[in-house]
Amino acid sequence: MNDSQYITRRDLLASAAALACGVSTQRGYAILKNQVKPKSVAAVISIYEPGTHADVLIGKILEGWKQDGGPGPALKLSSLYVDQVSDRDLSRGMAEKYNIPVFDTIEKTVTVGGDQIPVDGVISIGEHGDYPFNEKGQQLYPRRRFFKEITDTFRKYERVVPVFNDKHPGPVWNDAKWMYDRAREMNIPFMAGSSLPLTYRKPEIKVPPGSEIEAAVGIGYSGLDIYGIHALESFQCLVERRRGAETGVKWVQYLEGAAMWAVLDQGIVSQALFDAALAEVPKVREGDVRKDPDAGLFLFEYNDGFLGAVFMLQSVNRTSVALKLKGQSQPLATQFEERTEPAHPHFAYLLKAIERMYHTGQPSYPVERTLLTSGILDRTLNSRFQGGKKLSTPELAIRYQPVDYPHAPLPDLSSNPSLPLPD
Repeated sequence: MNDSQYITRRDLLASAAALACGVSTQRGYAILKNQVKPKSVAAVISIYEPGTHADVLIGKILEGWKQDGGPGPALKLSSLYVDQVSDRDLSRGMAEKYNIPVFDTIEKTVTVGGDQIPVDGVISIGEHGDYPFNEKGQQLYPRRRFFKEITDTFRKYERVVPVFNDKHPGPVWNDAKWMYDRAREMNIPFMAGSSLPLTYRKPEIKVPPGSEIEAAVGIGYSGLDIYGIHALESFQCLVERRRGAETGVKWVQYLEGAAMWAVLDQGIVSQALFDAALAEVPKVREGDVRKDPDAGLFLFEYNDGFLGAVFMLQSVNRTSVALKLKGQSQPLATQFEERTEPAHPHFAYLLKAIERMYHTGQPSYPVERTLLTSGILDRTLNSRFQGGKKLSTPELAIRYQPVDYPHAPLPDLSSNPSLPLPD
């Protein structure tokens, strides 16, 4: 047995003893079950309150996949930085319960208060909290600042470890690109993104890599920035499986009102695919969706000529995508589920992908997917700010090779994250 991959007998006995005595450990039971030596993680967080991304990600490291003290990831939280602390804060109580040091700087967090970097990975969660909005409606979360201070620490102490950035980098394009470029320059294993590409799909549809996808339509909901990235990542994780993908996007445009519905009436975007995607999402308002006063359309063309269309509707409350495959008369359509019980389980599958990166040293899927969707979102919000102008986007000529990474209920959450995924 290789001690670099598996927990030692001493650790097993210590965990068992702690459990028997009722001592609070970070999921000692989970360690006993998985018998995989945990990787240590430093967490840099904007805010840690009930229901926040910090709660449903860090909470699973501390208290298991279901956040009930049961089995969880082969990860151990070593240190914590929280940018904003409110009267609903969970971080101080959780830190005391699990004996986690809380530091007042990101450098101290990454070094765990020492003079070297002892952790195996960093998770950066710049989501939720009291941060300003710009004129385009983007909430200016401190994701670039977090990443800069994390990577400045890597440089100072001459060690690099994998970093996961929750949701889209940026959110402003210049910041997203800066983060990506710095990761490449420093050879940092870097992942980012939404939980929705990894969630359960209802119904399950089969879209093998290299599929001949003729057209696609996505539907999203809620705020254009905060939920637009979820809709775009859900869309991209399917259309990147088309033959020859991915080479990026040549232009984007934001449309609303009569102009957005005209693309359906004129056949620019398939009405049948729109109807198929709409049928998969629950409605919060009855009636004609065309009367939705706050609806908008992200319209964009890829460099290979494929047309992307994501309708942001306020009359629905879930995300879906419909596809037309060559040779199939009926569309394929699915909803990207957002289950709440137990403990927002789609985040468990996101954390499983993060866990795999920390154990293997390699991203589970390309960060370029999230960079591209972040750029589409930012540029489309620019188009909206400019009155719906079509914007050329040579900066989004982003090439990457998609990987066939699974989504819920795969992979098995108890599987060894250092081993290859089964075919």
